[in-house]
Amino acid sequence: MADSQIRNATVALRLAEAFARHGVTVGFGQSLPSAFWLAAPHVGIRQAAYRQENMGGAMADGYARVSGRVGVVTAQNGPAATLLVPPLAEALKASVPIVALVQEVNRDQTDRNAFQELDHIRMFDAVAKWVRRVDRADRVEDYVDMAFAAAASGRPGPAVLLVPADLLSETAGPPSPRRAMLGTYPLDRSLPDPALIERAAQVLAEARHPLVVAGGGVHLSDAAGELAALQEAAHLPVATTVMGKGAVDETHPLTLGVIGYVMGAGARTHAMRPIVDRADVILLVGTRTNQNGTDSWKLFPRDARFIQIDPDPQEIGRNYETTLRLVGDAKLTLAALCEAMARRDLAARAAARAGVATEIEAAIADWRRRINGVLTRAGGPVRPERVVAELDKRLDPTAIAVADASYSSIWIAQGLTARKAGARYLTPRGIAGLGWGLPMAIGAQFAAPDRRVVCLAGDGGFGHSWAELETLRRLKLPITVIVLNNGILAYQKDAEDARFGEHTDAVDFAPVDHAAIARACGVAGTRVERAEEIGPALDAAFASGAPALIDVITDPEARPPITVFAGHFGEAH
Repeated sequence: MADSQIRNATVALRLAEAFARHGVTVGFGQSLPSAFWLAAPHVGIRQAAYRQENMGGAMADGYARVSGRVGVVTAQNGPAATLLVPPLAEALKASVPIVALVQEVNRDQTDRNAFQELDHIRMFDAVAKWVRRVDRADRVEDYVDMAFAAAASGRPGPAVLLVPADLLSETAGPPSPRRAMLGTYPLDRSLPDPALIERAAQVLAEARHPLVVAGGGVHLSDAAGELAALQEAAHLPVATTVMGKGAVDETHPLTLGVIGYVMGAGARTHAMRPIVDRADVILLVGTRTNQNGTDSWKLFPRDARFIQIDPDPQEIGRNYETTLRLVGDAKLTLAALCEAMARRDLAARAAARAGVATEIEAAIADWRRRINGVLTRAGGPVRPERVVAELDKRLDPTAIAVADASYSSIWIAQGLTARKAGARYLTPRGIAGLGWGLPMAIGAQFAAPDRRVVCLAGDGGFGHSWAELETLRRLKLPITVIVLNNGILAYQKDAEDARFGEHTDAVDFAPVDHAAIARACGVAGTRVERAEEIGPALDAAFASGAPALIDVITDPEARPPITVFAGHFGEAH
């Protein structure tokens, strides 16, 4: 940068420098705050412009989940800021670190009904860990550091920094001498009391039927390797939540798969319920024990003892009284627990291993027999299980599969196979908003430009994010989007039918040709109406090295194996 630019630097430049110091190389935002985005390229920050104002937050979310860095999104005051509320709520519930930089009205216009003025502090307070407004040029570095520290420390989550437009244009002082980099997470890893870890090891070693349940916090902590080591060395069976999928290798003989509300007929884990039912000690790792992950809190036996690992002390014991509270980072705690268990007599665990592995193997074989008919059925309408099975054949362990909310998340959780510990499957399970699949995939592709990214979305969810097809083309992102087009808002329809015996008119859609929409945006669009066409369509999309959309006409009678549907529609297969 020229000396004259340094001498005449604005607050916007100092703000961009502070973001760059924290490792930010890309942010998701439209034009405003313009002063910030005009300064950003001078410090190596790329602007990734979203098309719809309600998509940028989900892009930052997907980026953060894959990169291990704090995601950054920007917005102007007013409508754009209000549209950050839903994705920040997702990030708060799913513990994803995001810093949202939001432009405010000029300082001398505050509380005068300026154009698009809102009380952003009150608005964001319920969906962020930290919300502050910086009004002075000499405090910019302080507030930026606080924002990144809030987002990345403890239980990660969103932070919101509000900056008045006129402050950004002020002349700034000299560059900051600060060097602290706070943009990766977990920022401060901590360990529980070593005595508690020793007690946990003893309880697990003495358990007759232990079970580990891994949630999304394993991914957030980058603890898949440590969990895999514990699983193997201590001979422990491991199940995951939907967000925890990929935390363990699903080809490992002691891996159950995804449990919770998706263990009905047709689920991989359907016949593994006895393993859960007889568990006497359950180790919970990085899971909120939420409604879906616990099948409305009915999944685990009442007399089981619980050990819970979580960085947030308020999450421990929220829904299950714990025998041992291990407040700390999952990666460090699992490593210490594995070491502690190595000092125990694990003969009983080793002796039980073969029996548990055989039970899991038999359950998986039963599942494969049960779903074979829909996987091999030719013609149309196409079953979603067939779509996901064809995708599973073609994804290597480094690929990133992203699902929209609703049924799409369940199809991926059930049908794709995590072939290594640490495989990534992104699902918006914090508050499960429709339309977030594609923007999360865009964020993931920015985080991992050399990895294949695939997005699976229903037609209901995809209708919220069509415009980002133009983003794929403009930013040259080689994401393959698969739309399960069944012409209905399926989860809502099925839930209403199961509960009320009828459904509302809002669940039925007019026919939409999503492939034509893609082509209108300059993205290759293919329509698939028969099961045998799926494989070739995927091969062509992957070989193109360019963005592509496959619009699959799917069976509206296909339902994932959700337990509450049992007895309402008959078995799914």
